[in-house]
Amino acid sequence: MARIKSNIILHGASGHIGKQVVIKQYAYGKVLSKFPDMGNIKPSEKQEEKRSKFSDAVAYAQGILKDAAKKAAYEKKLKPGQTVYHVAVKEYLLLN
Repeated sequence: MARIKSNIILHGASGHIGKQVVIKQYAYGKVLSKFPDMGNIKPSEKQEEKRSKFSDAVAYAQGILKDAAKKAAYEKKLKPGQTVYHVAVKEYLLLN
């Protein structure tokens, strides 16, 4: 694994290039590493439960956005910088 402290080519870069190289940023510099192969990773039972719950929360929030009356009710609760979608997702996750 290569470590880069000062490099004008990768200055400000992070993320991945294609599906071959990942550029990671750490306090001591940048690290280039191989893109992870997650194909053989099987999620745990708890991960599956959380993913399912989040999918339900997204469906709930999308339903709120489609219903004008419910959307208006949520808009009254919003604080600056919040969206109806995110508030609805958060509410669903906290209550279920």
